[in-house]
Amino acid sequence: MTELSFAKSFLTTLDTRPTKITADHVEDPKNYPAHSAYILPKMPRPLAKKIKLTPGSERSLSVTLKSLRNPPLDVTLPSQPLSTSILTLKETLSAQTSIPVAKIRLLFNKKPAADSKVLKDLVGEEESKVEFGVMVIGGAAALKRSESEEVEPKVAHMGEGKEVLKSEEFWVDLKGFLTQRLKDEVEGERVWGVFKKAVESGK
Repeated sequence: MTELSFAKSFLTTLDTRPTKITADHVEDPKNYPAHSAYILPKMPRPLAKKIKLTPGSERSLSVTLKSLRNPPLDVTLPSQPLSTSILTLKETLSAQTSIPVAKIRLLFNKKPAADSKVLKDLVGEEESKVEFGVMVIGGAAALKRSESEEVEPKVAHMGEGKEVLKSEEFWVDLKGFLTQRLKDEVEGERVWGVFKKAVESGK
């Protein structure tokens, strides 16, 4: 039996059956079972408002560079075009601080962002602001440069050899490095504990 003949026979069978509900049937609301209201789930974040741009202009973002580790940083760069590269952001941050570009790593969603990437590659079309985590290799001290003079970074002298292992700064710096490198705070602290236990047992 072909599909066409099957469809015809099926429709003919339906037509032969008596209709139980009239064409003008209306359901009695008193007998109709009550249903609870269906509430849509909340969105994780509100929709960003679309910004109307003038012809020929490019959308810009407010970029926040933040680090809670040593040194603590919280720098906001307003009106950055989507064509801005990660390397440009690092150079701008280096210009505002005494941290060399080579020691700066920018993290997007806790993952390192390549210098060749641009903002357009990382953020959505409706985003108006974006935040990057900042990791400073070696924990270099960040000092603001004044308009009149350039301030060189002051690196605290921690000593040498066993003196370094006895300093609290070394172990704090090591824990931060392992956590950033492994991208897992629990695993980073576990490995840090293994290092510290091995050093203390060798004293």
